[in-house]
Amino acid sequence: MLMIHTPKRILLAILLLMCSVAHGQRFDRGIHKQVFVPKGQWLTGGNFSYAELGMEDYKFLILDDMKGDGYSLSVSPFLGYFVGNNTAIGVRFAYQRSLVRVNNVNLGLGDDLSFEIKDYYNLQHVYYGTLMMRNYINIGNSKRFGLFNEVRLTAGGGQGKSLSGRGETLSGTYQEVYEFQIGLAPGLAAFITNEVAIEASIGVLGFKYKKVNQLTDQTYKGSYTTSSASFKINIFSVSLGVAFYLPTINPHVGRRVGNMFRDKDHRKE
Repeated sequence: MLMIHTPKRILLAILLLMCSVAHGQRFDRGIHKQVFVPKGQWLTGGNFSYAELGMEDYKFLILDDMKGDGYSLSVSPFLGYFVGNNTAIGVRFAYQRSLVRVNNVNLGLGDDLSFEIKDYYNLQHVYYGTLMMRNYINIGNSKRFGLFNEVRLTAGGGQGKSLSGRGETLSGTYQEVYEFQIGLAPGLAAFITNEVAIEASIGVLGFKYKKVNQLTDQTYKGSYTTSSASFKINIFSVSLGVAFYLPTINPHVGRRVGNMFRDKDHRKE
């Protein structure tokens, strides 16, 4: 009899101990879920970035006499709708264009070994379409500052061309670019009025696939594919933008669904 009931008593004692420990370790952090953006609002806005580079007789490590210029441009408007409190779904469109022009670069590896690159030109532009979903959380009790996380499913395609040499040595390559991405983009929203916010976000890439088809001198064909999966911060994807949170008419209450700074009836779910 003792051997039969002892394991049951031990198990019961362990369960009671776990419950008492769990009850004793409860800690209230004062985090209360609030409505930062109410259901029924429209979200629209965009991100823009531009960078330009110029070199004239520039020297860096083993590279010298560098001459060239380039730029990169990115425009990304978006539109979304809040299907629930703090949750929006929508679409995003993006256009990226980049140019690199190298007039001259010398690569010196020693007195008897050096290389030179001259008259190189590369231009590429890509269009992207994205399905997105955003979730918001307010910072403390603030209705002016909040964090969001955006999940993105992106597909894109574009073209590019590169030229090298000049005259009889001129060679050209035409490219077709295809991309597919699944990623996360956490960010911060800071409202300056009830309907206008400044946003900053950074890409945290999840999965990326890219394929490039090439045709050189209208004769030689080639292609390459790359794929990667990682969850790390991409500091080159930091973007700033302006977002507009447009109020709508709520048919159930017959008035506008506005931002939460002044809407006292929707402070909590």
